[in-house]
Amino acid sequence: MSKIINVVLSGGVGSRLWPLSRKAKPKQYLPIFGGKTLFELTVERNQPLVSKVTLVGSIQNKDLAEPYLSKFNSDIIAEAAPRNTAAAIAFAAFRADPDDILIVTPSDHLIEGEEDYQQAINQGIVFAQEGYIATFGIIPTRPETGYGYIEHEGNTVLSFREKPNEETARDFLKKGSFLWNSGIFCFKAGVFLEELMRFEPKLYSAAETAFEYAQDLVLDEEHSLQIPSKSIDYAVLERSDLIKVVPAKFRWSDMGAFDSLFSYLKEKGHPVDENGNIVVGTNKHTVFVGLSNCMLINTEDAVLILDRNRSQDVKQVYECLEKENSLLI
Repeated sequence: MSKIINVVLSGGVGSRLWPLSRKAKPKQYLPIFGGKTLFELTVERNQPLVSKVTLVGSIQNKDLAEPYLSKFNSDIIAEAAPRNTAAAIAFAAFRADPDDILIVTPSDHLIEGEEDYQQAINQGIVFAQEGYIATFGIIPTRPETGYGYIEHEGNTVLSFREKPNEETARDFLKKGSFLWNSGIFCFKAGVFLEELMRFEPKLYSAAETAFEYAQDLVLDEEHSLQIPSKSIDYAVLERSDLIKVVPAKFRWSDMGAFDSLFSYLKEKGHPVDENGNIVVGTNKHTVFVGLSNCMLINTEDAVLILDRNRSQDVKQVYECLEKENSLLI
C-alpha cells in the first residue's frame, strides 16, 4: 500500500536573516510566528494530508528538529555535508517505496490559507498518481525580484525563469502568465529517481552510494562530498517532460529576507513608526531620525541596522563573517 509522505527540507542557515538566524539556530527554528517556528508550522500544515514525515537536513539541525517530530510517524535523514536539493530529495526517495507519493516542502516558508493549500496539494497528488512531477506556482501579487518564476499555460510549464530585475518582474506581472516558484513539489518517489537517473546519472549514483553507507540515516561527509551539488530545478525540472504546475491561491512567502519578515510583523500588529521603521528584538525606546523604511535588529551579541530596500545584501554580511570564522554566525 503506497503512502503519502511529507519530505521536509531543512538544510539552510537563513543567512539573509542574520543576526536572528544563526548556524546553531536557523530561521526555521525561531519561535517568532505566533509563538511557533516555521518548521513546526510546516509539519502541522501537512499532517492532514500525509501518513509520515521524512526530514532531510543538516546534521546540526537534527537535534533542533527531533522535539517537533517526536509525536509524529517520522524519519530524520541527516546530512554531514548538504549537497543541495536534488540529492536531499533523492535520499528521501531512496528511503520510500517507489509508489509512495512525496510532498516535498521547504521548512522555512510561511503559508496562510489552509483550505487553498490543501486544495492545491490534492491537485498535485492527482498529478503524481498519474506519473507526473507536480510543482506549485503562486499567483503573484507584486513585481517581486527575490523569487524565481514559472511561465505557464494552464497546468503546462512553458519555462522556468531566474530571479528577474525590477523591469522584467513588472513585465512578468503584466503578462499574467507567470507564477512565483514556490519550491514545493509532489511526485512518486520512483518517478523522481527515474528522471534523476536519466538526466544526472553521476549525481544519482553518488547519492545512492552515500545513502547505502549511511549509519542510522546519518550520511558521512566522505561519500556526501562525492555528490554533485545541484538543485532539483537544474537537475530535473528544467529538463523533464513530465512536469505539471498547479497555480495556487494560498498566501506564501519564503521568509528569505527581512523585507518579508517586515511585512509579516506589520500585518500582525508589530509597532511601525510613521516613516516605515521597525525595531525587532528589544523593548528599548528607539527613535529613527531622518530615516525611513529601516529595520533595527537587536540580538544579545549583534545589532543590524538595515535599509529595507537592501534586504538581500544581508547575505554579504554573513559571508564576510563566515570568511573571518566569526563566532557571530
